[in-house]
Amino acid sequence: METETYDLDENELYIGFVGGGALTESIINAIRGTLLNSGNIFVSEHKRKRCTELHSRYRVNASVGVDPFIDKVKILVIAVKPKDAPAAFAEIRNKITLNTIIVSVIAGLKIEIIEKFFPHSPIVRAMPNVPIRVGEGMTAYTVNSKATNSDKKLVEQFWDSIGRAIELDERFMDAVTGLSGSGPAYAFMMIDALAEGGVAVGLSRADAQELAAQTLLGAAKMVLETGEHPAALRDKVTSPAGTTIEGIRVLEKSGVRSALIEAVIAATEKSRLLGS
Repeated sequence: METETYDLDENELYIGFVGGGALTESIINAIRGTLLNSGNIFVSEHKRKRCTELHSRYRVNASVGVDPFIDKVKILVIAVKPKDAPAAFAEIRNKITLNTIIVSVIAGLKIEIIEKFFPHSPIVRAMPNVPIRVGEGMTAYTVNSKATNSDKKLVEQFWDSIGRAIELDERFMDAVTGLSGSGPAYAFMMIDALAEGGVAVGLSRADAQELAAQTLLGAAKMVLETGEHPAALRDKVTSPAGTTIEGIRVLEKSGVRSALIEAVIAATEKSRLLGS
């Protein structure tokens, strides 16, 4: 598969990806046609078959290697596995321009490690999560000293376009990985469990799943839009001697709250190990 050649306008935003896996695909699915046209998106992927898939599915530019676009993109997202990071950095270190913002979404990898390869480049360490695919992602990011205010604004606008974004000190990034990075998996488990409960009391599986998913979505939106503490919102739907308090009593007895806290802590510790 040959990569198409485009006439690049220096006034337009071009974004490149190193690594064409699931996270890259999720981002592309969210930004194409909204933030960017497909022709402004470039992907480097070492598997030619995967390049063909991404080009056919999204009409983005996909190639084996970064040479077709490395000197043209304003944002370069590094989306590879931690073990593949050194090879990916070595491939691009002598090709990237100093105006390109390097955005790493590699779990656990500290900025100081990336700076060894790119000592003069603006670098962003970001942790998005899976719901970016549907435009409802949560991304935390941190930047190095070479990133200007303009760079930070551009990066925040990029992540805000597919959900929400917050800038945090890097020391919190492992905690972000444990909470919002891994959190969708916890939410999927809760939706599945609630749906199973619905099936157990007579609902069809399709109806139970829709009821469970929309319930969690609505509850999350209430927290974000009202700014109220989740416990205060919980109390508003928990009547004395009612049905909800019976359910909460069972959840507390089963240690659901404690299990979720421990899950976040365990995932955070794993992220720290990956970066050590």
